[in-house]
Amino acid sequence: MIALAAGAVAMALVAGCSSADTADEAPPVARQSATPPAVLDTAIGKAPPVDPTWPRWGLTHTGVSANNVTEQFERVVAGTLARTPMLQNQHIMGFGALNPQPRPKEFYWEDLDSRTNLMRLSGGTQIMTLCCAPDWMKGGPEGPTSDVGWSEHLEDAPYPKHFDDFAKLSAAVATKYRDVKYFMVWNEFKGFWKDHSKPADFKGYTELYNKVYDAVKAARPDAMVGGPYLGFDSNRTGKSELRGPWGVVNQNALDAFEYWFKNKKGADFVVVDGASLTDAHEMLPDAFGALGKFSAVTTWLRERTGDMPVWWSEWYFVPEDKTTWPEPMRLAVQAASMIEFAKSGAATALYWNPQTKQGTCQGCMWDPGTGAELPTGKLIADFATWFPAGAKLEPVTSSDPGVRVLAQPRRLLMVNTVDAEITTTVDGRSFTLLPHEIKWSDR
Repeated sequence: MIALAAGAVAMALVAGCSSADTADEAPPVARQSATPPAVLDTAIGKAPPVDPTWPRWGLTHTGVSANNVTEQFERVVAGTLARTPMLQNQHIMGFGALNPQPRPKEFYWEDLDSRTNLMRLSGGTQIMTLCCAPDWMKGGPEGPTSDVGWSEHLEDAPYPKHFDDFAKLSAAVATKYRDVKYFMVWNEFKGFWKDHSKPADFKGYTELYNKVYDAVKAARPDAMVGGPYLGFDSNRTGKSELRGPWGVVNQNALDAFEYWFKNKKGADFVVVDGASLTDAHEMLPDAFGALGKFSAVTTWLRERTGDMPVWWSEWYFVPEDKTTWPEPMRLAVQAASMIEFAKSGAATALYWNPQTKQGTCQGCMWDPGTGAELPTGKLIADFATWFPAGAKLEPVTSSDPGVRVLAQPRRLLMVNTVDAEITTTVDGRSFTLLPHEIKWSDR
């Protein structure tokens, strides 16, 4: 048994850096009030070109998950997740998994076995993120990763001389876990884009991607591989074409994506992530209006790629200035963001689940103490039930613009985006929603 590093289990994702782009000012930040926030009327997009039964919604397991507590706890959570099977993603190193290849000819699969067993037990459609790289591939020593290695070097990219080694590791992962069909290559250009005010090393990433793509496809021709898992940062100002009331996407991100797309060996889907907030932590013009970024980016990607399936590997929508929203507000913003993904035709949206082992856990999908489903978990499960990729969306609106609506022939969802009670007419019927209430209704 390989010795385990004490600090290895829970690795947090590092936030992006601010861009120095300048251009015309975007609209100022609006104050929160009881008046309807800015509404971006997102047209309903054509269904994405994926299997109609594709769940579309799911989660990424992070530092702590149900398999890190007790066997009984894992069974409870797995049973809850199995009621509404969804997509489940796990990184091969970090974010809950120890170094899978501490030495060139030595593999350590225990953590990945544990996570894949949880995904299998809970009926999830399994996904793996081929990130991050063992220490010896990026200038570190052979052997189990040290505390310093986890804290300071997890997100380092492998050296170019080890790109082939990382590709071989990726192929070994795909070969061992044959019931995992979907693989995302790397994570947010980690190590390839240290200063977001400057161009990313998109040539280096694309070289790594192509080697991984070829190796995985050679080992598993049935595997589905996608990239570039690129963060679409935005700012209040900038010079790029992709802009809106929510801000301006960093041109460096667009350049990196364009280079990868033009020079990739192949891809079965495209992967991006991002936050509704700017790099300066602003919500433009407000918390709900800022969500229009998700639709705008999805639409841009679908147009640029000839309508390839667009995957959001992560998405963020809560304040980053230590402000904590009341839970109804947080859930309403999350639901409204998912409406943006559905209407714009995103094929996949994976929620970065901030699970803990104990205490209060806002945004967690299950209770850290009992394993019981929490409101966030129920919200994602309800979307997976009623709005999978193949759901036929219908143009149902609210008489009050403060209520956003998502509808399919049998079911509709209403979200009150206002901190006040609203009575509105939806689908020919009258509904009263409490402040920031989420209401489901049969049709």
